Amino acid sequence: MTTDAFIGLGSNLEQPAAQLARAVSELAALPDTTLVAQSAFYASRPVGPQDQPDFVNGAVWLKTSLDPHQLLDRLQAIEQAHGRERLRHWGPRTLDLDLLLFGDRVLEDERLTVPHRELRNRDFALQPLLDLKPDLALPDGTPIATARRQCPDNRLRKLPPADYP
Repeated sequence: MTTDAFIGLGSNLEQPAAQLARAVSELAALPDTTLVAQSAFYASRPVGPQDQPDFVNGAVWLKTSLDPHQLLDRLQAIEQAHGRERLRHWGPRTLDLDLLLFGDRVLEDERLTVPHRELRNRDFALQPLLDLKPDLALPDGTPIATARRQCPDNRLRKLPPADYP
């Protein structure tokens, strides 16, 4: 049995768009997982400390037979391969991979919260989800389109395809 999983991608260090493009390829190669689609990339202001470069964000839609924690382990391994260091909360990073949605599951434990805890407040995550599946809804039934309209503005800017590999 496979589950639709939606992964948010972000980077603001070391050629962010190239980091995301490489991560998309690595996500597509995960075992027991198929890449359904990838969103456009967007630039936005950082959340938290403003003394860092703008972020490039996007999302992918996967079908996977991995369970949420197995998928999280794979996401964190990809982050580590990209040199991810957790030096400051909401600080700069080479790659951030967030499990935004996992089917219609709601999960909260010491390692993982699904849907992502801040999803409703992040236009840079909601807009790429809309790109992937315009009729997507949160597990509580709220359409992603509604959440996007109610989301704070983070000066989101769609990047032209020429700006990323």
